[in-house]
Amino acid sequence: MAKEGAQRAEETEQMIEKEGGKEAAEGSAAGSLRAGDTKEMRAVVLSAFGGLNKLRVSKKAMPEPQEGELKIRVKACGLNFIDLMVRQGNIDNPPKTPLVPGFECSGIVEALGDSVKGFEIGDRVMAFVNYNAWAEVVCTPVEFVYKIPDDMSFSEAAAFPMNFVTAYMMLFEVANLREGMSVLVHSAGGGVGQAVAQLCSTVPNVTVFGTASSFKHEAIKDSVTHLFDRNADYVQEVKRISTDGVDIVLDCLCGENTGKGLGLLKPLGTYILYGSSNMVTGETKSFFSFAKSWWQVEKVNPIKLYEENKVIAGFSLLNLLFKQNRGGLIKSVMDKLLNLYNNKKIKPVVDSLWALEEVKEAMQRIHDRGNIGKLILDVEKAPTPLVS
Repeated sequence: MAKEGAQRAEETEQMIEKEGGKEAAEGSAAGSLRAGDTKEMRAVVLSAFGGLNKLRVSKKAMPEPQEGELKIRVKACGLNFIDLMVRQGNIDNPPKTPLVPGFECSGIVEALGDSVKGFEIGDRVMAFVNYNAWAEVVCTPVEFVYKIPDDMSFSEAAAFPMNFVTAYMMLFEVANLREGMSVLVHSAGGGVGQAVAQLCSTVPNVTVFGTASSFKHEAIKDSVTHLFDRNADYVQEVKRISTDGVDIVLDCLCGENTGKGLGLLKPLGTYILYGSSNMVTGETKSFFSFAKSWWQVEKVNPIKLYEENKVIAGFSLLNLLFKQNRGGLIKSVMDKLLNLYNNKKIKPVVDSLWALEEVKEAMQRIHDRGNIGKLILDVEKAPTPLVS
């Protein structure tokens, strides 16, 4: 492991030297932009909300770090289901287009803004970004940046922040997972689902019920205790095994699954909604699908919650980070997660790597729920030639 770490450190130094040589050749002796400079980078641009045809790779002006920010030369970016919803404009208060999507990445620190401490040029890092992650270079506040362990690859690092922080926060900060509890997680083969399964394995005697497409079952059967087809009557299957239901339900689907999840909760159980993928049924936003999913949601009666001793909660990591200013809390969670990684308790599952120019195909794979683990945009990867 130490040998691998030394090799990665050497690779990092070579990349920095390469980038430094390139800048010198371009006449950037001072290492920063001057008035009139036209440095550009490749980025995935969403021209308007809608289908896959609204995405393209374009040239954009390269950003420079403001006070308190780091400039990162991106190596890999994470794709999440929320990115599909952003593309469709199927989120609250979406930013104006054109925009560069993406909320997480990994890479090498290339420049430091004023007052930045704790990082040096050349550090290998992973970061949360409030949009703009799908590009060759990003700038983001230092509070959203974390150093990558020596034996973690850039692709694994891009698969780490969103999935594992979301899973950890829901299990331990919201639902207070403890020994002997039971958890139901939907989309068990996805990035968050696999993170949930791994984190549950760090607590003794936790039973994990998972739903997933049947073709994923062979690949993920060892990560959960009981696995059900996503189209089957999982409620009856769970009750057959555990007549009292479960302690925690993690729901990224919404719609009719909300009522089913609440019905499966034991007394003092916690249901957490952290997504609404059932509202994404086609390539573009569908008001019919949105309305159908909304009307399928069981209207929650507080008196019923009181009588049945049940808890209903919601979780949005992006809102927690960028709207509710909980960067310090997330930093403490990342520290715990990296400790688990270093002790080989958890490891990101990477489904596949895609070039920036292949972002449409990658998004389609997420839409079709074909992935097991995380899809990654590899900034340095060349597009795969089409077979005639």
